[in-house]
Amino acid sequence: MMYAIGLILSYFLGSVPFGLLVTRWAGRGDLRQVGSGNIGATNVMRVGGLRLAGLVWILDMAKAIAAVLIGNYIGGVDFAAWCGFAAIVGHCYPIWLKFHGGKGISSLFGTVLAVSPVTFIFCGLQWLTVSLTTGYSSLGATVVFLLLPAYGFAIGFQPGLAFTAIGLLCLWRHRENIRRLISGTESKIVWKWKK
Repeated sequence: MMYAIGLILSYFLGSVPFGLLVTRWAGRGDLRQVGSGNIGATNVMRVGGLRLAGLVWILDMAKAIAAVLIGNYIGGVDFAAWCGFAAIVGHCYPIWLKFHGGKGISSLFGTVLAVSPVTFIFCGLQWLTVSLTTGYSSLGATVVFLLLPAYGFAIGFQPGLAFTAIGLLCLWRHRENIRRLISGTESKIVWKWKK
């Protein structure tokens, strides 16, 4: 029973749409009606600048961290990883927004940080290195998604399964970005400190 409660609570934590809430609070309107229409930090940067996007990124990480901590309290690191996955599902498919959410990258990093800080450092360095050298954030993210299962299984069997599920979910959510990368039409990162 506690495991079911933990997963449900983690989903609802993940489904809090901080991108939408923060941009409204900042007077930037409905995030779903501008840019890509996505509620994640990348679209927030398009309409609100890097500082606002950074705040959203931290909040989206924090909700996944909270879910992992709940899971760890209930069932240790094995269950914690699955609670992180549930939070990412909530971020991608929030019940409050008719299941139209973000792409999961910030919540992924929050989950990884809470489960394994060392893995977080490796994933963060890989994402930054690929993103900054190529100019494509989505390419850096894709590399992380593909390597995530290996990192998970290095921690344990259940984290490996959970990290595989996370990687597959995020690959699915980034499928249009991957298609554009292949076709050469993906947009490069545009760093905007303020908007």
